[in-house]
Amino acid sequence: MTLPRPALDPELSELLAGMPLVPQLDADTLAHLRRLPPTPVESLLAGRSAEHREVTVPAEDGTPIPLSIFSPAHAGRADATATAAAAPCVYWMHGGGMVMGDRFSQIDIPLEWLDAFGAVVVSVDYRLAPEATGTALVDDCHRGLRWIAEHAAELGVDPTRIVVAGASAGGGLAAGVTLLARDLGTPAIAGQLLICPMLDHRNTSTSSRQYSGGPGVWTREMNAFGWRAVLGGAADGEVSPYVSPALAGDLAGLPATYVDTGSAEVFRDEDTDYATRIWAAGGQAELHVWSGAFHGFDALFPQARLSATARRTRTAWLARLLSTPDPA
Repeated sequence: MTLPRPALDPELSELLAGMPLVPQLDADTLAHLRRLPPTPVESLLAGRSAEHREVTVPAEDGTPIPLSIFSPAHAGRADATATAAAAPCVYWMHGGGMVMGDRFSQIDIPLEWLDAFGAVVVSVDYRLAPEATGTALVDDCHRGLRWIAEHAAELGVDPTRIVVAGASAGGGLAAGVTLLARDLGTPAIAGQLLICPMLDHRNTSTSSRQYSGGPGVWTREMNAFGWRAVLGGAADGEVSPYVSPALAGDLAGLPATYVDTGSAEVFRDEDTDYATRIWAAGGQAELHVWSGAFHGFDALFPQARLSATARRTRTAWLARLLSTPDPA
């Protein structure tokens, strides 16, 4: 039985109609998508007063994990940190269903916060499924977070103002990293910003079933493929809440949280449930469900009115969290 779906925002619907959609996600399609050219980060840096450098940190098993660091020009240098206040840091985890993408994917989103707040942006190239499975992906991300905290002075970063953020799979990983940091007691995280996060491997919600079948930006079937890849055949009882954060039994003690999602996407219900459970545990969460928005709408079509509103609203939340004057 096909469930009715919320109508799309008219402008987004028109833009989506002109975009070729992947009919399904399987091993062959994934191999093709991985061969596509990487995100051209140089064009995003053109005209920005920003510096870019690369470092590599070892994962727990010694695998090198690349981190891209984007800093306001002259930030993080020994001769600058003595005279300038330490900057906030946004630690970015990219989307891609846990099976594709790289550290430059959707990087235009956090680079807006470099512009707005002078934030240092660090993006992690965590290992992808199915080559990496289980907690490997979230462990890679947590290793990057620890490196940031350990090198805060070198980066010119205020260790009390580190925010973890991510979109889609990256949002799920950001949630998992936040749970892991809470349970280990380190590093300190000021907030988590979860953009249409991939939180629940069970894939059984009403919104998941609504967006089943046919081509789409991200469907229930694509979601199942991604989860199968990362879980590697693990039974439900063996899945870690750091991988599938919706499984976490206790959401108390989390930092300030921002969650947004679309009314017309597969993750809508698991995302709204996560925010609701943070409130139930006595935490602070801000939730936005963008009417008529599909998965990844603002990354795909940043020029759309609803996309601009969503991005502006996230930036305003960050401004409040970081005690920075709200941008006009």
